[in-house]
Amino acid sequence: MTTPNTNPQTQQWQAMSRDHHLAPFSDYQQLSDTGPRIITNADGVYLWDSEGNKILDGMAGLWCVAIGYGRDELADAASKQMKQLPFYNTFFMTAHPPVLELAKTIAEIAPEGMNHVFFTGSGSEGNDTMLRMVRHYWALKGQPNKKVIISRINGYHGSTVAGASLGGMQGMHEQGDLPIPGIVHIPQPYWFGEGGDMSPEQFGIWAAEQLEKKILEVGEANVAAFIAEPIQGAGGVIIPPDSYWPKIREILAKYDILFVADEVICGFGRTGEWFGSDYYGNKPDLMTIAKGLTSGYIPMGGLIVSDKIFEVLKPGGDFNHGFTYSGHPVAAAVALENIRILRDEKIIERVREETAPYLQKRLRELADHPLVGEVRGLGMLGAIELVKNKSSRTRYTDKGAGMICRAHCFNNGLIMRAVGDTMIIAPPLVISKSEIDELVTKARLCLDLTLQDLQA
Repeated sequence: MTTPNTNPQTQQWQAMSRDHHLAPFSDYQQLSDTGPRIITNADGVYLWDSEGNKILDGMAGLWCVAIGYGRDELADAASKQMKQLPFYNTFFMTAHPPVLELAKTIAEIAPEGMNHVFFTGSGSEGNDTMLRMVRHYWALKGQPNKKVIISRINGYHGSTVAGASLGGMQGMHEQGDLPIPGIVHIPQPYWFGEGGDMSPEQFGIWAAEQLEKKILEVGEANVAAFIAEPIQGAGGVIIPPDSYWPKIREILAKYDILFVADEVICGFGRTGEWFGSDYYGNKPDLMTIAKGLTSGYIPMGGLIVSDKIFEVLKPGGDFNHGFTYSGHPVAAAVALENIRILRDEKIIERVREETAPYLQKRLRELADHPLVGEVRGLGMLGAIELVKNKSSRTRYTDKGAGMICRAHCFNNGLIMRAVGDTMIIAPPLVISKSEIDELVTKARLCLDLTLQDLQA
């Protein structure tokens, strides 16, 4: 159990939060009343708060700390680059070695035919870039009416105006008059929550067919692209049925639209392959990246662009888009070192062959818990569905089972995230088998405590 606040500095920091800091995705009244937990240190897969509590980080920060905390190599790469060239932009016919070397390195690990990278500061900015580039591409091809982007309900593509519009989260759309015009959504491939009486295979095909239905409804001449995460992360680790992606590929082959893979969460090893598109055998035209690119040590994102797209952009004059920090030299240096570590230490191979199979085996042992309706996962991703009735898949309506469980996790040394009543994990790729055992043991304890509260 965590200790109560006894450190006076904790209270000082919480007062600063209350008086000055506006946190993302937060209820400000609630945050003001309770104060945030203050995280002060980290090493490997563990965090420590200002009260000295040790916490296993089952979410890799925010899906991003792939190689774990405390890697001096990344700090050294940043320090060296800061001393040599702390900043210069990539506008106006200029560049610098780190960004050029990083673009080449990403092209080496990206799917075949994807050899060009536009750098941004985040995945949200990457998806803003994608929207503008896709529409610019079709305009250059003499088809300016092809502007509509098809996305999925409950998908997540960032929180900028374009990113939140591309995403399919109702709570985000309700704030800010979103989505913006030219973005439409189709059902997600969430069998457990929405499959009804269909088998997973039947539901996967049905969900994929909604793409073709929407293309025909909007008109192929108006549709620019379809964007999707290989696995929906923030939506609750939604792993499509096996029938889904083959059917999607079949539909995409029939129509003249682009396919965009949002690899912000799945990229850089989380599925046991460099990219989720590699795992599923998909062939995107563009791929959004971020998070694992630098293991979260410094902000960076980007858009990997296929040769097919680039050959149209190349003779098309200026692409009037960019950010001050596009290809920041310090971020690029850190990303290069992060990718070197992933390669040299064969971290992704170890995930694929050893630790991910072990994690998935141990997680599925929780399926026997009376509160658990389904356990699913792939690679270093997992989800636990909390239900009142296993056979009917009904929930504890209005009781907030997920938030109750999340609180018990935090108070017992584990970070799991709640998406509604779905508990999700995405630990650092470097987590060991013994640390996986600890994660599962703590998760079971927290499920027990949650069930006690729900039944009280």
